[in-house]
Amino acid sequence: MTDGPLIVQSDKTLLLEVDHDSAAECRKAIAPFAELERAPEHVHTYRISPLALWNARAAGHDAEQVIDALISFSRYPVPHALLVDIADTMGRYGRLRLEKHPTYGLVLASSDRAVLEEVLRARKLQSMFGVRVDDDTVAVHPSERGTLKQALLKIGWPAEDLAGYVDGEAHVIDLVEDGWELRGYQRDAAESFWHGGSGVVVLPCGAGKTIVGAAAMAQASATTLILVTNTVSAHQWKQELLKRTSLTEEEIGEYTGTKKQIRPVTIATYQVMTTRRKGVYSHLELFDARDWGLVLYDEVHLLPAPIFRMTADLQTRRRLGLTATLVREDGREGDVFSLIGPKRYDAPWKDMEAQGWIAPADCVEVRVTLTDSERLAYATAEQEDRYRFCATTPTKSSVVQALVERHRGEQTLVIGQYIDQLDELGERLEAPVIKGETKIKERERLFDAFRSGEISVLIVSKVANFSIDLPEAAVAVQVSGTFGSRQEEAQRLGRVLRPKASGKGARFYSVVARDTLDQDYAAHRQRFLAEQGYAYRIIDADAILADEEI
Repeated sequence: MTDGPLIVQSDKTLLLEVDHDSAAECRKAIAPFAELERAPEHVHTYRISPLALWNARAAGHDAEQVIDALISFSRYPVPHALLVDIADTMGRYGRLRLEKHPTYGLVLASSDRAVLEEVLRARKLQSMFGVRVDDDTVAVHPSERGTLKQALLKIGWPAEDLAGYVDGEAHVIDLVEDGWELRGYQRDAAESFWHGGSGVVVLPCGAGKTIVGAAAMAQASATTLILVTNTVSAHQWKQELLKRTSLTEEEIGEYTGTKKQIRPVTIATYQVMTTRRKGVYSHLELFDARDWGLVLYDEVHLLPAPIFRMTADLQTRRRLGLTATLVREDGREGDVFSLIGPKRYDAPWKDMEAQGWIAPADCVEVRVTLTDSERLAYATAEQEDRYRFCATTPTKSSVVQALVERHRGEQTLVIGQYIDQLDELGERLEAPVIKGETKIKERERLFDAFRSGEISVLIVSKVANFSIDLPEAAVAVQVSGTFGSRQEEAQRLGRVLRPKASGKGARFYSVVARDTLDQDYAAHRQRFLAEQGYAYRIIDADAILADEEI
């Protein structure tokens, strides 16, 4: 037995003692192949999954490095069966390879004939193959490159894609570092992506994912298609590219509900790309409108299912996914791996905070007690109506008002799910409300007024969850959410993590109804942030209403 900081368990969980002298070194060693699950005060829990091991393998780590890291830092002997399983799982990646062939175009080659025979006999895969080239190689229909990778991952034989990429149409894009410079981690993220050819960069909200995208575009110097979550985000991407690169207004097109411009750099929304008319995706031609050299996916964890299907046909193009979290509520992380690419770069939120790139945050859950009549009404409500009932209880309104008053003079966002609740809070706080029906120009006017400090309180629905740049937001008050969405919690905290000119930290309040589904869902939503090292303090609403020190 040694005095290591890590306990390695046979169920593939790793327990890391945070206060140990070697904890930071250990965390760095296991981060490439273990997923952080929980991060309370003293012991953090990681899990080793096949997808995490294949991500590590794709990033150039081998089983020997993984095993060495576990043995070096483990307090107790590492279960032998686990070491065998790690070696076997990592050994599965790369036994099948997609390659270019001078005669047959795209082929699937194998260093293990038995594996090739196994996949050739898988009924769901048979239609994707062409002629047998030799004992170890089979032709693949080029249109099936993405679909085959998806299918192979599902049966536990992830293929290494070595078939390369087309350069696309050349278009010079330079970074213009005027009054700013690329941060070290942004440069590393862009280079890791470029070296891998395709894949995902994971960075916290506020750490400059757009700039990483711009750096990748400068390396590609080719026509680029950028897919974003909404029109406001499209406008922000355009402004950022005009500010950070040599691109001009005429070189950047907007492909949204209101404009259909196709230019060397074109920014389109997921919404317009997934619009169907008479059962047909009418804007699919955008993918073929130019000889794109790079396709960039903003908030890749939100990719709608149709975009996955479209991406399966884009495997010859370099693809970069940007996100703050690879958590997908639909469990399709494997599709991101096979269709966009493996994780190429990841920076833990707390590391970014320690380096001063994002603001420190204090997360507080404020628990509200329902009145007796509300509790009775909640208990007798239909199951499908219960969450809305407890999430929108009028008891929350006075607590939100007290929180806003407590932070008077600070830029405060009130965020919620239910429009009638937000409208009522807008009247009560005499603050503007941004919701789905708010016109794009009005949204942008209000966001600009908030940024400039002309408005200090802004109430926003889920339209502001994603890609909205509000650098001076210092306080966020969440009154209701999308059930138990961990992605949403991360995005909402991200609205206040950008470093403040004052150097102050951020406050993130979640107002939750005690002993209800609201409390259960809040616990689930907070899981991702707990994984990143953010602990929620729980206080009673009475302390807020009494204006006590918290």
